[in-house]
Order: sequence, then structure tokens, then C-alpha cells
Amino acid sequence: MATEIERKFLVTGEQWRVLGTSSVYRQGYIATSNGTTVRVRLVGNQGYLTIKSLTVGFTRQEYEYPIPASDAQEMLDNLCDSPLIEKTRYKIEFAGLIWEVDEFAGENQGLILAEVELTKENQIIELPEWIGKEVSDEPRYFNSNLAKHPFTKWSDK
Repeated sequence: MATEIERKFLVTGEQWRVLGTSSVYRQGYIATSNGTTVRVRLVGNQGYLTIKSLTVGFTRQEYEYPIPASDAQEMLDNLCDSPLIEKTRYKIEFAGLIWEVDEFAGENQGLILAEVELTKENQIIELPEWIGKEVSDEPRYFNSNLAKHPFTKWSDK
């Protein structure tokens, strides 16, 4: 079983932009229930199909499989709920961990989140200076929820 332990934060400032490499992501979700998500993702010329369980604490099961880009594109166009998640992801190494900073576009324009994957829930981490409020326990910041309730539609930003 694959396990993902992840913490999520809002990003402040602009200094993070020059620290890492970036890739453009398009992803969508196939309707699921009971907190399970099925995600289709296209990163450059590579597609992925990912299944994630309900999150408990900061932990959930995750299974990710590479698929042909053409299959991913067809699923995004025909099987996934709208709107799709569009973002540029920056991978930044800091204090021995890889931080993934997502700058959202489309219906989630204006939202910038940082995620870091851990080896255990109580792992002590050093936060970069551009990290703001932690939102790990706020489900509205999960990508699967941003697809249903986009950031641009929030009344309490």
C-alpha cells in the first residue's frame, strides 16, 4: 500500500519564484464517493491516473500510475468534472525536503499553495520564509474540492 503524508500551506511573497523548476499541470477528477478521489493528470507529455483514499490527519493511501498522454487528454476532455485544475508547479528543495508550490490558473487564479510530503505525521520540519498559514486540515484547499468549488468563487478569501 502506498501512503502519502502531506502538509499544505498558503504562500506569501514572491521570493520562491526563482528557487525551483516549474511544470504546467492540467488535472481533473472523475466522480467518486466516500472521500475517495480518482484523478487524471497531464504533465507535459506524460499522463497519470491516481487514486487516493479519504485523508485521516495528514495521511491517506495513494496509488499513481503513468498512462499515455493521449489517454489522459481524452479522460480530461470526456470523463472529468469541470472545471479542470490548471496550475504551474514549482519544485523547491529546502532543508532536505522538496516543497511543491502550486500557482493556480483558470477558475482558481490567485491561489498559491505549498505542499510538502513527509515520512511521518509528527515529522519536525523547517518552514521556508515564504510559507504562510497552514491549511492542511482545511478540505476546501484540496485540489479535488477546488475543482468543485473554485477559489475565484469563494466569498471569504
